[in-house]
Amino acid sequence: MGKFIEEFYYDNIDPQSRSTKQNKAVQKQMEVLMLNEYFLTERLSGENKKKFLDFVNAWSVVNGESNLDSFMIGFRLGANFTYDTFVATDTPFQDLLKE
Repeated sequence: MGKFIEEFYYDNIDPQSRSTKQNKAVQKQMEVLMLNEYFLTERLSGENKKKFLDFVNAWSVVNGESNLDSFMIGFRLGANFTYDTFVATDTPFQDLLKE
């Protein structure tokens, strides 16, 4: 996996391009959400439709920010593991053989 950073920079690696085809339970719930959103959007009108679409859009923003937060925390956790593995030398005990 050479040139990982370059590939990531040029957007050739997309950690968000994932599928739920292996998770039938999630796939089913996504279908329920989609069908109900379509149902309500088609049947509501006026102020009720506006309120529902405001709810859908607000939930999309909150969900997106939450996903970004989880991605950043996970990325930092991985970076900290890497740092501790390859750079940090702190341990609870001293190596007596080095003295």
